[in-house]
Amino acid sequence: MSHSERAGDPDGPARPRVRLLDGFRLLAALMVVCWHYSGLTHGNGQPSADIRPLHPFAAYGWLGVELFFLISGFVIAMSAVNRSVGEFAVSRFVRLFPAYWLGVLVTAVVLLIWPIAVHPPKLSDIGVNLTMLQEGFRVPSVDAVYWTLFAELRFYLLFAFVVWRGVTYARAVGFSVIWLAASALTYSSHGLIHTLVMPDWAPFFVAGLAFFLMHRYGANLLLWTIVVATFLLGQRQALSSNNFHLMGQPMPAWPVVAILAGFYLLVAAVALGWLRANWRWLTVAGVLTYPLYLLHEYIGWTVFAEFRGRVDDGVLFLAVLAGMLGAAWLVHRFVEKPVASWLRRRLATASACGVVRLRPAATAARGTDIDALPALPRQRAGKVKARDARSTG
Repeated sequence: MSHSERAGDPDGPARPRVRLLDGFRLLAALMVVCWHYSGLTHGNGQPSADIRPLHPFAAYGWLGVELFFLISGFVIAMSAVNRSVGEFAVSRFVRLFPAYWLGVLVTAVVLLIWPIAVHPPKLSDIGVNLTMLQEGFRVPSVDAVYWTLFAELRFYLLFAFVVWRGVTYARAVGFSVIWLAASALTYSSHGLIHTLVMPDWAPFFVAGLAFFLMHRYGANLLLWTIVVATFLLGQRQALSSNNFHLMGQPMPAWPVVAILAGFYLLVAAVALGWLRANWRWLTVAGVLTYPLYLLHEYIGWTVFAEFRGRVDDGVLFLAVLAGMLGAAWLVHRFVEKPVASWLRRRLATASACGVVRLRPAATAARGTDIDALPALPRQRAGKVKARDARSTG
């Protein structure tokens, strides 16, 4: 793969990894953490940590979710090439669930023992949360941040149709265009179709997918058209949010568009090779992101509620953040890696027995998977993209 490396990946051995995207994922997580800790106000009209110098950043930290989805579209497309539906499902399962199960249980225990900031969950709700399907069943999440995981699951479900046929340039582009069109047609609808198509978030996933195709094939007018369309749709969705306030004061809306534009430019710079980095700490940043996201909100609020007023807000904020990062590393090292490895081996056995393979036998005859093609030097990409589109259709 151009501009990527073969490195250790939770999805399995020898999968491509773009380390800069790992750094951007941590940036997105830290934005959300800052918003939850210093930007989002509670019933008393105050955030958990009132740190005035952090307010301009924390006030727009909720946009980290949009960056998460943008990166997810890129990374999921990259990880899906040359995989059957069963292999794709296994890779997603072992990536998401081990840390998530621990996050649900630890958060639930903290809230049950220490119910000073958030109402503790019902035991029956904890059980539903362990499936990651609580949003669909309208069951309260043990931690509010889990709603984004249900959005990720729906993206995987939709993209599985492309994986089933074989991930090719033409199919990925067709999927992107159809999903955006379906989003426009279902935006004002309700019920199952709106839940499945999720028009509010589709533009960011599609943008990430288009950037991955640029990364693999080079940019062209069609891909740029898709990206621009997703930006125009996405900024409208973000501007319709009710998050433009901080401690009762209205916040200007224009930074939302500027921040989203910055996100798009960063991912575009990676996709097109304008921005490159191979620092190993970026991989560490990547593995910390998911556990940090899972653990930080309600547990953090509980710690703030206990110690605020006895410890300076700035010191407490840094202590809680450092503690959450440390906990995230422990979860990755002692839960994610070993449990994911164990699950992968067991599920691979099922796949080898043909239980979850689920790829049409004629896929290879119908098209060539993206990752099966040789990596293209950037200067040649423009000359072959039309040929690739025809040969992979």
